[in-house]
Amino acid sequence: MAKHVATIEWRSDGQFASGRYSRRHEWRFDGGAVVPGSSSPDVVRIPMSDRAAVDPEEALVASASSCHMLSFLWVAQQAGFEVESYSDTAEGTMSRVAPGRMGITRIALRPRIAFVGRAPTAEELAHLHHEAHVQCFIANSLKTEIVIEPAD
Repeated sequence: MAKHVATIEWRSDGQFASGRYSRRHEWRFDGGAVVPGSSSPDVVRIPMSDRAAVDPEEALVASASSCHMLSFLWVAQQAGFEVESYSDTAEGTMSRVAPGRMGITRIALRPRIAFVGRAPTAEELAHLHHEAHVQCFIANSLKTEIVIEPAD
């Protein structure tokens, strides 16, 4: 089975003992991509977090969206449809999952898809999204509700 490796690197800025240390870090992937990471400014205030960096919660939402898109493209191609473009403004909702514990409890995917030639009917599109969800590795890995809310 395939393995997927990410290396996370953080170094102290000398403020660790005070609790006012930077949460900025780097995500390094085996293909060479380096992504700045941080806690969300909604969780840890600036300047200890970095608004320009990706926080783990946004990364989870983006992973679910990206996986669904890739699965959708494959399913649509197999069904004989030609996709011209696909964009999604996905949104994760954070809620209390137990006393003192928070989690991403819902991810709404809002894809906008343009097709070349014949576009699928509403029923066909719903079926394509269902099949993409079933095929998505990330969706298969999460207990979070993932809903598809196609954009107009």
